[in-house]
Amino acid sequence: MNTMHNEDILVIGGGLVGAASALALARAGQRVALIEQRAPDFAVLEEGWDARIYAVSPANRAFLQALGAWPDMARVGTITAMDVKGDAGGRIGFDARDADTDALAWIVENRWLLAALWRALDAAGVERLTGVSPVSFASDARSARVGFSDGSAREARLVIGADGASSWLRDQLGIAASVKPYGHSGVVANFACEKPHGGVARQWFTGDGVLAWLPMAGKRVSIVWSSADPDALTALPAAELCERVAAAGGHALGAFERLTPAAAFPLRLIRPERVIGTRALLVGDAAHTVHPLAGQGVNLGFGDAIALEALLSRVPDAGSHLLLRRYERSRREAVRTMQATCDGLFTLFTTRDLPGLSWLRNTGLTLTDKLPMVRRELARRAVGF
Repeated sequence: MNTMHNEDILVIGGGLVGAASALALARAGQRVALIEQRAPDFAVLEEGWDARIYAVSPANRAFLQALGAWPDMARVGTITAMDVKGDAGGRIGFDARDADTDALAWIVENRWLLAALWRALDAAGVERLTGVSPVSFASDARSARVGFSDGSAREARLVIGADGASSWLRDQLGIAASVKPYGHSGVVANFACEKPHGGVARQWFTGDGVLAWLPMAGKRVSIVWSSADPDALTALPAAELCERVAAAGGHALGAFERLTPAAAFPLRLIRPERVIGTRALLVGDAAHTVHPLAGQGVNLGFGDAIALEALLSRVPDAGSHLLLRRYERSRREAVRTMQATCDGLFTLFTTRDLPGLSWLRNTGLTLTDKLPMVRRELARRAVGF
């Protein structure tokens, strides 16, 4: 079999960022095909609760709503305030009013947001190629060609890799990436809580890790616990895990009841040396990862999609080198700033062997909390303004 099809843009990877990119670029007037080996099963997508959640910023919520891909609000939690505590008494709080907005972010489950995006792809008529995986890539000054496991091939002006932190396309492009393992894993799980969370996201820097309680719809929270010993959490029986998580937060929301089993994923900082190649570019985790303590990973990925939509709207050649260089430059500052901020905070609050450092970091939190103009600016940056 040697079937050739031509598109303006091929997007490899049908996760959140890949699907959003394909939708946005189709809306921008490009002919787009999305490649995803496993098509989502909507019946499975919308069963139960998903421990993988994202804190979507106001700017990115507006972007998803414009794509027709915002999920049912009955499944969405709203962050109206944040309460952040250090390991030795330091504390800082943010409120949506500090950023002149109704919410700092919305907590959305991965499966429900993915289902909304794929339904929007269907409504927009975006072609999806499923059941095959890419096996070869070649490009020149005029076009790029991707070969697939069934013997077919696709040719396009631009190929976008939205295929995750272990990106196949990044390897094909020969792009080296520096990888910094944190020696921690992110432990995630969902819980029903005894007391209302009030829309407050709570975070604790514990000295050896970071724990976040994120408000879901109703009296439920999702946790992300950055831990050097994830097995000590994932191996706990449900009742013991509930008590461990509730106690770690001072029982601020009363007793917990587990909704999803705890799962863990390794944390690492990935910085590719570049994010473009000949007729190709990378988005989302293929282009950058960050520590999840600020919940900004998927927001950076949606920011990539927004930048692409603006840059490639109605252009005749989406893969021209000039446009790709412009894209790379436009995203560099936002990505580097977020990576440096998250990496610096993680290092600051998990370094324990420097005298006086614990006092310094906790005092810094408390002093910042007492400076309204600084706190306001931090809140505005947190929501993407």
